[in-house]
Amino acid sequence: MRLTAFTDVSLRLVMRLAVAEEGERLTTRAASGMLSVPYTHMAKAVARLSDLGIVEARRGRGGGLLLTEAGRASSVGAIVRELEGDGDLAGCEDDPPCPLREACRLRGALAQAREAFYASLDQVTVASLVESPTRRALTLLREPPAGT
Repeated sequence: MRLTAFTDVSLRLVMRLAVAEEGERLTTRAASGMLSVPYTHMAKAVARLSDLGIVEARRGRGGGLLLTEAGRASSVGAIVRELEGDGDLAGCEDDPPCPLREACRLRGALAQAREAFYASLDQVTVASLVESPTRRALTLLREPPAGT
C-alpha cells in the first residue's frame, strides 16, 4: 500500500510541528520550504489537519502553526485513516466498472489488508515518530533562503 502524496505531506508537517520549540511558530510558507513541498500542497494539508483538530493555525501577528495536544497524542493509524479515507484500493467502481465486482473476492481481501496496515500504524504515536535520531533531523530543517 502506498500513501497519497497528501498524507505524506501531512505526516511530515505533523512530525516537524511535534519538535517545535516552546514559542516557535512556523508559517505554512516556512513549513513548505523546510519540507520541500509546494506551498499550495502544504496549505491544503494545514487546512485538513486543522479541520481534524490535529493542527491549530493562528493568523496574524504571533500566529503560525501549532500541533495540538490531540495531535501530539494521536496514533499515526488514526491520522492516516482520516486522511486516506476508506475508498477501494482496486478500481472496482471505476468508469467503466470492473465486470468482476459482484463476485470478486479481491475487494474484500484488499480491505482486510488495509485494515491490518492501519492496525499496525495504530501502535505508532506521533511522539514516537520524532524520537532520536529523527528529532535531530527535524530540528535541523530550515526554510531555504528567499529566491531559491
